[in-house]
Amino acid sequence: MEAKDKTIKKRIKKRKIHKKVTLKNIIIFLAFIISLLYIIIFYNFYFARNDVYAKETISNVETIKMSEAKRTDIETKIIQNINSNQREEYSIQEEELEYLTQYKNNSTLPKGTIQVLQEGREGKQEITIKRVYEDEILVSEEPIKTKIIKSAINKVVEIGTANYRDNYKVKKGDTLYVTSDRLPVRYEPSEQSQKVTTVFKGNELKVLEINGDWYKISYADMTGYVKSENTTYLNNTNNQTTTTDFSNSSKTKTQLIGKLTFEMNLNNPSGLTLEQFKKVLADSKDKNKIFENNAQYFYYIEQQYNINGIFIAAVGIHESAWGTSKIANNKNNLFGYGAYDSNPYNKAYSFSSYAESIDLIARVFVKYYLNPKGTNIYGGEKAIGSYYNGATLSGVNKKYASDKNWANSVYQHMKYLYNKL
Repeated sequence: MEAKDKTIKKRIKKRKIHKKVTLKNIIIFLAFIISLLYIIIFYNFYFARNDVYAKETISNVETIKMSEAKRTDIETKIIQNINSNQREEYSIQEEELEYLTQYKNNSTLPKGTIQVLQEGREGKQEITIKRVYEDEILVSEEPIKTKIIKSAINKVVEIGTANYRDNYKVKKGDTLYVTSDRLPVRYEPSEQSQKVTTVFKGNELKVLEINGDWYKISYADMTGYVKSENTTYLNNTNNQTTTTDFSNSSKTKTQLIGKLTFEMNLNNPSGLTLEQFKKVLADSKDKNKIFENNAQYFYYIEQQYNINGIFIAAVGIHESAWGTSKIANNKNNLFGYGAYDSNPYNKAYSFSSYAESIDLIARVFVKYYLNPKGTNIYGGEKAIGSYYNGATLSGVNKKYASDKNWANSVYQHMKYLYNKL
């Protein structure tokens, strides 16, 4: 009985201990839960906004890191552009495509004469222009692409090479013959005058009056004016056909040099004869004899385009180092025409002869640099005047050459040639 009571007491004690432990655990657990809830509430109340912001910031930082290289490139370019203040501009513009002039020797024509067989006609081209501005000032302009819309028709000129001169002067009543493929007859002796009709090669014209380089003629039942260089007459004395001879009026060295100044107008002929051009351009510096062998073309451009041929020769000497440059030798280009700074050799124009490059550069100067827009020039055309800043060396230098000393260098060559007269 006593043993039984002891067993019962043990069980009751165990139950009390278990009950005590279980209650304590429950209380601790509840306290822990309450504390945890309190901490969560407290944390959310004081740190929730900062925590969300921090997470978003971290997310943004990670995104930025992923694109950091691209962002750096863009920023670098922006910084470079800001520092250089430079921008590029591209435009497409339609321009005239200049024709070339083909010169042919004719041994049946007296020396020093010009006979036009075919008048040149411009074409059309589309040019893509790249312009670079620095501080909103244009610092470079360069064509990067050209598309021909309408082809140009070349001018064809015969030059006399016979060893005699025909001093016969056309007079009223003479019969003339058209030498060019087509020739406009105008109401007045001016390239800009309205056209009466067009006559063609071989047509006979009757001379009614002589007005400088113009003849007033009758054709069929019409009258009008034609340029003398597009006609010829029949010389019964030696059975030769000739045209106007430009080389008879010779001026002295003193008279010619008297016009030479740095600020002289270049849109006037120098006045040198054909022989004088040949004299001044025969020089030991001309190792390949390019200028000596092509001296006549500097004379002929004076007669056709109203430009100083010594100026053109001096430009060629300067740009080609007396005809020794690679562009001059490989491309018959004495002027580096088209040789932009970014790629000079490949962009320079190629010509089939030096005469073509001399003729073209003369017309380019007359049309774009030496005359203001609208000025009457050769072939019934008007000057474009895109780069006109005066008809002087300093005026041309502003747009033609990036070298600011270009004008001085060309002038030194001009003086050298004039002093050889």
